[in-house]
Amino acid sequence: MNQLSHQIQLLRRPSGLPTQDDFSLQAVPLPPLQEGEVLVANQWLSVDPYMRGRMSEVKSYVPPFALNAPLEGGAIGTVQASRHPDFAVGDRVSSMQGWRDTFIAKPAQLTRLPATDLPPQRFLGALGMPGMTAWAGLHKVAQLQAGETVLVSAASGAVGTMVVQLAKRAGARVIGSTGSADKVAYLKTLGADAVINYKETPDLDAELARLAPDGIQVYFENVGGALLEAALNHMALHGRIVLCGLIEQYNSQGGASGPRNLSQIIRKRILLQGLLVSDHWQHYGDFLAEAIPAFEAGALQSEETVYEGLASMPQAFIGLFEGRNTGKMLVKLG
Repeated sequence: MNQLSHQIQLLRRPSGLPTQDDFSLQAVPLPPLQEGEVLVANQWLSVDPYMRGRMSEVKSYVPPFALNAPLEGGAIGTVQASRHPDFAVGDRVSSMQGWRDTFIAKPAQLTRLPATDLPPQRFLGALGMPGMTAWAGLHKVAQLQAGETVLVSAASGAVGTMVVQLAKRAGARVIGSTGSADKVAYLKTLGADAVINYKETPDLDAELARLAPDGIQVYFENVGGALLEAALNHMALHGRIVLCGLIEQYNSQGGASGPRNLSQIIRKRILLQGLLVSDHWQHYGDFLAEAIPAFEAGALQSEETVYEGLASMPQAFIGLFEGRNTGKMLVKLG
């Protein structure tokens, strides 16, 4: 009897915020392992906001998820059986074969984890795509310089927490934005010089004027909406905006309104550039060479919000848009 792969499939395309009914848990038989293939059992699954875009039939930089098929995402697993000489039973690997407990892969779909005593799930968060996104946005897009002021939205998320820490390591002054008192306190432990609780700040424009009287050189944007509009008013001359995400719009059912003050981009000669981490992946080794020793020395920190069991994947994913995570959202499999 063939081994079963338990997987979360997309049952229908969400309208607005996804619900549990948009997903189904299925058990699918795996075919026999062929020459050149590897059987992997996942232990950690990544939960990321970008996945929401792929649940809609909208033309984008990646194709949409197929209905009645397993969703995809980052995962860390262990080789259970191998018919390929480059992979042995027990090897820890990363892949994009998430939202499932087991799968069969070709070697090109797998990456062996670097040798380190750090927790393996770190390579889905602070040492994976989110951490690399923060590093590339600051250093390859914004060209951050010591002494500059950085503003980051969604600062307590997987990308934002790394933006805060990497910007501080580069000698910047950092202002974060988040949505609760607990997250404000946490960001200050990471070194943020100031933190805005946007839910309790009625006048974001006035608050940025107070916190950044000399202007903001770099804005790392993950949200959009009111903070983007306020930030445009307080960007410094020749400031740079790294447009990483617009999570406020991901579940929008109508036309999202843009900032009313885009003329600030002209007046201040602001550079606004979109960021896709895949464009910078050739520098991933450079990022790891800096970040792994920093984590091993305790100079960088990583927070995780962990759900248990494959069936909790939809709940964890929905939780991203309800602010239920601090740092990286993960699902742990038994």
